[in-house]
Amino acid sequence: MSKVAIVYWSGTGNTAAMAAAVEEGAKGRGADVCVFGPSSFTADMVADFDAIAFGCPAMGAEVLEETEFDPMFTSIEGSLSGKRIALFGSYGWGDGQWMRDWEDRCISAGARFTHDFVMGNNAPTPDVLDECKSLGSSLA
Repeated sequence: MSKVAIVYWSGTGNTAAMAAAVEEGAKGRGADVCVFGPSSFTADMVADFDAIAFGCPAMGAEVLEETEFDPMFTSIEGSLSGKRIALFGSYGWGDGQWMRDWEDRCISAGARFTHDFVMGNNAPTPDVLDECKSLGSSLA
């Protein structure tokens, strides 16, 4: 059984809905899933999981949430080499540049993607939630 972490931040509930679908997909494939907010996930925890899904909405000028999520992610980035991961998040403006920049950071850190990133414009549609389930399944 795979041990999967889902680490996310949500301001409006859109990314939280996506995280719930990721969890459903991973559990549907038999994974042991642990869900964390950014303040409770640390670099020394990365090795405890076979795969990690990270979720964060676009904030400001298409950046990761700057108070909690980005500091946590920056602190664990050096631990992601060879780690199986996936990214998801919602946005309300722009074209998804924050996600492409985030993906580039993960590639530079040596992470291995199990699924293409999933973005939802505002509240996630049923199709986006299905993609999140598929993302979760890919982690298991």
